[in-house]
Amino acid sequence: MTSGIALRNQQQAAPSSASSCVKSSGQHLRQSSGGVEDLDKDYAMNNDGVLLPMQSMSNMETKERYGFGSAIWPKDDSDAGTGDDGSGLKSNQCMSLSRKIDLSASVLVPYRLLIFFRIVVLGIYLAWRIKNRNEDAVWLWGMSVICEIWFTFSWLLEQLPKLCPVKRAVELAVLRDKFEAPSPHIPLGYSDLPGIDVFVASADPVKEPPLIMANTVLSILAADYPVEKLACYLSDDAGSLLTFEATAEIASFASVWVPFCRKHDIEPRCPESYFNLKKDPYRNKLRPDFVKDRRRVKTEYDEFKVRINALPDSIRRRSDAYDAIEERKAVQRHRELYGDGDELVERPKIQRATWMANGCHWPGSWIHPFPRHAHGDHSAIIQVMLKSEEKRSSSLDLAGIDIRLPMLVYVAREKRPGYEDNKKAGAMNAMLRASAAISAGPFVLNLDCDNYVHNSGAFREGMCHMMDCGGERVCFVQFPQRFHGVDPSDRYANHNFFFDVNMRALDGIQGPVYLGSGCLFRRMALYGFDPPPSQERHGGRFSCCFRRRAPAMVDSDEERQALSEEEQKILSTYPKRFGNSTSLIDNIPIAEFESRPLADHHKVKYGRLPGSLAVPRRPVTTPMVAEAVSMISCSYEDKTQWGQRVGWVYGSTTEDVVTGYRMHNKGWRSVYSAPTGGRDAFRSTAPINLTDRLQQIRRRATGAVEFFFSKNNAMLVTPGMKALQRLAYLNLSVYPFTSVFLTAYCFLPALCLFSGQFIVQTLSVTFLAYILILTVTLCILAMLEIKWSGIQLVEWWRNEQLWVMGGTSVDLAAVFQGILKGVSGIDLSANDTKKPAAAKGNEKEELDELYMVKRTWLMIPPITIMMVNLVAVAVGVSRTIYSSSPEWSKFLGGLFLSFWVMIHLYPFAKGLVGRRGKTPTVVFVWSGLIAITISLLWAATKSPSGDKEIGGSITFP
Repeated sequence: MTSGIALRNQQQAAPSSASSCVKSSGQHLRQSSGGVEDLDKDYAMNNDGVLLPMQSMSNMETKERYGFGSAIWPKDDSDAGTGDDGSGLKSNQCMSLSRKIDLSASVLVPYRLLIFFRIVVLGIYLAWRIKNRNEDAVWLWGMSVICEIWFTFSWLLEQLPKLCPVKRAVELAVLRDKFEAPSPHIPLGYSDLPGIDVFVASADPVKEPPLIMANTVLSILAADYPVEKLACYLSDDAGSLLTFEATAEIASFASVWVPFCRKHDIEPRCPESYFNLKKDPYRNKLRPDFVKDRRRVKTEYDEFKVRINALPDSIRRRSDAYDAIEERKAVQRHRELYGDGDELVERPKIQRATWMANGCHWPGSWIHPFPRHAHGDHSAIIQVMLKSEEKRSSSLDLAGIDIRLPMLVYVAREKRPGYEDNKKAGAMNAMLRASAAISAGPFVLNLDCDNYVHNSGAFREGMCHMMDCGGERVCFVQFPQRFHGVDPSDRYANHNFFFDVNMRALDGIQGPVYLGSGCLFRRMALYGFDPPPSQERHGGRFSCCFRRRAPAMVDSDEERQALSEEEQKILSTYPKRFGNSTSLIDNIPIAEFESRPLADHHKVKYGRLPGSLAVPRRPVTTPMVAEAVSMISCSYEDKTQWGQRVGWVYGSTTEDVVTGYRMHNKGWRSVYSAPTGGRDAFRSTAPINLTDRLQQIRRRATGAVEFFFSKNNAMLVTPGMKALQRLAYLNLSVYPFTSVFLTAYCFLPALCLFSGQFIVQTLSVTFLAYILILTVTLCILAMLEIKWSGIQLVEWWRNEQLWVMGGTSVDLAAVFQGILKGVSGIDLSANDTKKPAAAKGNEKEELDELYMVKRTWLMIPPITIMMVNLVAVAVGVSRTIYSSSPEWSKFLGGLFLSFWVMIHLYPFAKGLVGRRGKTPTVVFVWSGLIAITISLLWAATKSPSGDKEIGGSITFP
């Protein structure tokens, strides 16, 4: 907390002193009594507060194909260029940027009352179940009671955080009026919006095809946000030349695609999604040249796809050609040294390398691995493909259209044997450090490589929450995860109602959890700082007992000096916390200042003056790139707090949930941005087939188990987190354990039918009344959730089916996998799911993967459950029909439970037998053997011994 106070004190101090100015890699924050004022751009301030002339920097310029950066160090240097300005604004003090939409009391009040009523009924029911034992089958009664107690506990963890659901709306017009309308503070052509650095993570170009990544990056570059305030960083964790060349192609095609989107207001701005729209593309287009422009851009996009898809062969052929040249040179040198006739000397062997288009060795990983050029052993690379506000020529008529392009940076962090790479979290932290030296945006948006921008105004929607009154305490804005390419029936619940129900409910407490993608962060929260103190409350009942003095209030020179010494002491710890980069440390107060909302209202306690960010972005220079390269080295994080208290957290399969948990634990709050009736902010590729969907669930469940057994357990939180928020995080870490009880409960109907018993002594009126009340209240709660969340009934039902499918398969495996990792340290995490390369030609081909089955062992438990229940139904029917005194009540009870299991597993069965020959025979063989074995073992333990025993007509040798 003290570190955050130190930063706030530094920003609240009198800005008139020249020593209070901060310099970070060529950019200095200039403040005066009237706000931020321009100084001579030819001078910069050092750490001692002395103005020094800025030296001309080299740009590391190379061929236009590659931009400039660390991949090539040319002999000829050129001066750094300067960018153009943005656009201005006019402050509006009366309007809010976001607002809460009140839910109907006729829905919310009955919803809350029904939750408490069902809690009371569940308590009475469980007490009755424990008191009334089934003496004929105590073991059956005990199993059912234990499972029902756990189900009640799990339901409470799931339901209690839903008591305060919230819906939000944003005011984009007010945002433009405040930050972009010309005013005395903001000249025409400038923008006062803060910068956003977009991080796109790519792990392997084989599993994540470059064309998918290219569409994501193009949608980011075409987003509706000031060009000079937007930067896109693409992380290539494989260090592959394929991704590097694809990024260069993206930079080239962006000069056509981005102005086309601005000229004709294209939505969505992902090329693949736009050209595959089934609606009329010419509707509501007013410009007469739209048809001509669209055809030209469509042709260029088709050529772009051909170039992208041909890159692997092109790189391979080029590398073979250069290797042949090097081999001829080596042979030539060999002949000059030893002569042609000396055959005793071994001829030279040339290592097959990977070559760039300019004839240089690729510093990353090679096609044929070699020491210091392998997938996990390569150098750090940063290449600026597009400089900020860069202009490129285009074949379209773009008169009056802004043709500037945002910054695009390729990043490949260094990897060496013996250094842990920490997977996605390590890549995100590397981009966080590199961006601090180059663009230094105070806000960070992270996207997966297949998570493209579907709504070009999504960035502005996030800014509405961050820049609103009270937004200084918002650590991140989470957007819902939506998918394209989902089958019409949504068999595997890709339209997960978790995003519309649970996330909206958490938004009413302390905020939604972080889900790994589509999240806009405040950089200061990622740096691990505490949120600013909440507004001071005066006149409260206990205000006289708990007085607080504002951090900026100092009464004497002694107190001011003591405060300054405390700040210096805190600042001296930054190198041990953030590393030895002065650029990153100097950027911290700048990022804190730029992320503040406007101080245009008396409720804004920590704000900035209007127009303070309406300045050009600093040009990218060689020292900035070199500093960024040093910060993504594999040894930079040694003896620092990166991955612990700074940045994305290491050591978990679900680093996203743990990272958001750390922020909420410090007292930050988050916001869920899903405007009702609006366009989806982002969309990604749906795991359409059963195997990929289960694999996705398994990864989440494994991370939840690790979360439970870690020091981040929700039961160990500090008072900074609210009680209901604790329950939500506890539910996120506990829910996989429900699979153990759910699997046992799914076998209970079969055990009832095999034994002829039931979970209760008799189907009394009391038991049936309890079951009826609990079932009816659950259905009513579901209908009310559908009402206030806006989801459909089929989505709720698909989610219930997915809960059973996942609980009896991947969640069960995740529990044992998480326990094994926690006890022995053995990590059995599966690899990332391979994503489809492109959309298919027609709907039939698009759904081909719906019936694919790639993995088998995860499917054995649910198949076994289905087969055992089918065998049990057959046994129960035959026993009841041929029995002299049939017990219809117990048979119907077991049959009802068996039907409940089968109807929930129906999509699973349909996914296995949807097309013949798609499911491996071994799956049915093993499942059948297990089902038959369980049935025979049960029958053998209950062999007939008289008329009173069950199964009198069955004899055993």
